[in-house]
Amino acid sequence: MEETLPWYRAMSAESRSWVGLVAQAGIAAFVEWFKHPEGTREITGEVFGTAPRELARTVSLKQTVEMVRITIDVVETAADTIAAPGGTAELRESVLIYGREVAFAAAQVYAQAAEARGAWDARLEAMVVDALMRGEADEALRSRAGALGWGTPSSVTVVIGTPPDDEPEAVVDGVRRAAKHAGLDAMAAVQGDRLVAILGGAPDPLRASRALLAQFGAGPVVIGPPVADLMAATESARAALAGLHACRARTSVPRPVLAADLLPERAIDGDPVARKQLVENVYAPLVAAGGALVETLGAYLEQAGSLEATARALYVHANTVRYRLRRVAEVTGYAATDPREAFTLHLALVLGRLSSL
Repeated sequence: MEETLPWYRAMSAESRSWVGLVAQAGIAAFVEWFKHPEGTREITGEVFGTAPRELARTVSLKQTVEMVRITIDVVETAADTIAAPGGTAELRESVLIYGREVAFAAAQVYAQAAEARGAWDARLEAMVVDALMRGEADEALRSRAGALGWGTPSSVTVVIGTPPDDEPEAVVDGVRRAAKHAGLDAMAAVQGDRLVAILGGAPDPLRASRALLAQFGAGPVVIGPPVADLMAATESARAALAGLHACRARTSVPRPVLAADLLPERAIDGDPVARKQLVENVYAPLVAAGGALVETLGAYLEQAGSLEATARALYVHANTVRYRLRRVAEVTGYAATDPREAFTLHLALVLGRLSSL
């Protein structure tokens, strides 16, 4: 092994000694099996039971197969020397049969280790998602996410919807596969009637969420705002959760939908973050812009969207109203001529006036 395997030469002396013990145990077990082929033996325990559990983390399955192959080759090469007269062919055939069993046993060892690691990772992942949903982002959270292989994506977004009718493990696996196919980092968990997905490295959250849409069950899927890193993902989670709860106020909701597109429903539902955003991002800029924009917008909304009625109420020309409404759209990003956006503007005016009392 030392002559043919570079990675084996790089191992510590302790690890090489454990590998030697495993090889010796395998040969000893083979000799005993060869003497009594009618008996059934647990190869996994006999051969690999001598090695510490840490060795499975040091030596990969591929490397284990290479070592088994070399051990078998050495025994086969020496078959003429160690076999009884006329028993060389029988010995070699037995070595091949036993080597196959050892290979299967090695695969079983690594499969069991992978299952145990997978179960632990699933619990750890659920703990990370739960901590974010409860707003407990600390260094312990960062450490746990790092143990799951979470890197440092440029942005993080939380997506919340309902899970499909399937086992939670299968649902989470589906989210991971879809995210990996889309080139995204992902952690996910099923929390009762909610499926929470944390996506990293999504420059366009709406587009990224569409790649995962098939992994959610029926009903709305809400996308929280992108944040800088995992430690700030609680903000995205709160917005997405508030949006999911507020979806009931709309007869039809796009799927998926941005939490920012549900600001008025969230505000009416009591979400303080949504109310603050409407005041600070819509009402306050209108006030700061001056030019009677707040007065014109209020009159336009009260006059049911009639330019002429608004112009008469303000004693200005209709073209002046048009100009001011265009300015409203430029300042806020919402057009008063669109029913949905007019609803958002109207609620921002109401909340802004109340907040200034």
